[in-house]
Amino acid sequence: MKVAVAGGYGVFGARLAELLVRDGHKVVLTGRNLAKADEVASKLGCSAQFVDLDTNPGAIFDTQPDIVIDASGPFQCYGDKPYRLTELCIDNGADYLDLSDVAEFTAGIGILDNFAREAGRRVLSGTSTVPAISSSVAASLCEGFDEILLIDCAVLPGNQAPRGRSVVASILGQLGEKSRSWRGGKWRDQICWSDARKIAVAPGIERTARYIEVPDVVLFPKFFKARSVVFRAGLELRILDVSMSAIAMIRRYWPFEATPFRAELFRRAADLFLPFGTDRGGMRVRVVGLLDGKPIRREWRLVAEGGDGPYIPAVASRAVIRKLDQIAVGSRPCLAEVSLEEIEAAMADLAISTEIEETPATVLFESALGEQWPKLPEQIRTLHSVQDVENFSGLAEVTRGESVFAKLIAGFFRFPPASENTPVTVTKTRTESGEMWERRFGDRSFRSYCTPASKACQIRERFLVFNFELDLVVEKSSVSFTVNRGWLLGIPLPQSLLPGSDSREYVEDGEFCFDVALSAPLGIGPIVRYVGRLTAD
Repeated sequence: MKVAVAGGYGVFGARLAELLVRDGHKVVLTGRNLAKADEVASKLGCSAQFVDLDTNPGAIFDTQPDIVIDASGPFQCYGDKPYRLTELCIDNGADYLDLSDVAEFTAGIGILDNFAREAGRRVLSGTSTVPAISSSVAASLCEGFDEILLIDCAVLPGNQAPRGRSVVASILGQLGEKSRSWRGGKWRDQICWSDARKIAVAPGIERTARYIEVPDVVLFPKFFKARSVVFRAGLELRILDVSMSAIAMIRRYWPFEATPFRAELFRRAADLFLPFGTDRGGMRVRVVGLLDGKPIRREWRLVAEGGDGPYIPAVASRAVIRKLDQIAVGSRPCLAEVSLEEIEAAMADLAISTEIEETPATVLFESALGEQWPKLPEQIRTLHSVQDVENFSGLAEVTRGESVFAKLIAGFFRFPPASENTPVTVTKTRTESGEMWERRFGDRSFRSYCTPASKACQIRERFLVFNFELDLVVEKSSVSFTVNRGWLLGIPLPQSLLPGSDSREYVEDGEFCFDVALSAPLGIGPIVRYVGRLTAD
């Protein structure tokens, strides 16, 4: 087949062209820089053509290609006619693919579906790492599950991998902006380049990865009927990660535009660090689902060695073209159009390895309670079975201690004021090491962080600078919490200064109920007590 690659001399376009030449296709590299296109084409053994997609995109059809692949971008900058090239492909009898990783562009291409079907053309957006590869992997990992609780993807490039201009512009344009992510069965606001997690795919390949918006976060919730979908990217060098976090913080309060000039400036600054780090990169797709009522975690890990990481965005297009006659006509995002086996076959001549692992997806309380966990009623286990983010809501009655010291403590921890039938919401978020619990009573909220303890039937709960070790006691279909030890800024507290906790979770009339009573040490008396009910949203 004859394939025209727009931007075929760029970081990813040139690698895609190389793979297609290996497969025996006639490849034409197109773009505004004919000298660079000729230089790359001579190395690959293909041809080059001058085409300015802004002023005369129709020139790309002078060589009558069977397929046009847009590897140029940045796709978020295509203006008020983002699908002009796509429409021209349909008009000129060519199939169309692109390497878009922009959520709005990729999700929106379905607007041309009827047009493409009538013309018998195949139009796929996002035939790249996302959403093409990630969706093919997720589809394979989801097989057999009764319910999909979480799809969690991450890309972790090596620092020495070349940085594409379009990718840099896309990420820079997101930093600090508010996005919408599907987590715990609802759309939530999410700041781009936040929610940091340590992710490892192999020894020596561990990155701090942060949330970014890609087509997956928009498309996967409906396509896979998943309860949560998360995507993160991680940089190898700490200095670049911190720099991007700083830019994200600045853009939250000063949302300056990510112009092409600023994106290029950022790319050149990042390129100063190319001699550092490695050329090893990776990718991870994790799916948590229910299988016969039990949560199971399946994880696919990819490791790219020897600088072959930048070929990964080109692999999906290669796999699609290899089976193009089996791809249905129409215009849509590239979601699981090829199988995982076909994706991995398209990587076979690259220094890329993959593996899949399946393990039980245990949660914090299940690990702590061990054999006691199944004894708890379903309502209690549901509240503590958080794989990503979950909300629970209900009503509560709050009473407060009357002493001055109790009021000072309650104010310090932001405990709610006394009230009856106060709306209460508990949001639980799974973290790297445990869970974050955010409790909101009316307009007052406070947080704590729960992590495993050293012994069975114990957890640790941190409130601000205080950390407490709690004994968990299961009896009569309930679980109670008793303070065992405590620390202030890591310094052990004597038993006489530990707060009292008479707290219990139980089930009444088929509903989850809580009764939390906290008292001050040294006989000072009660601090706060809140009693109520919660149901899963």
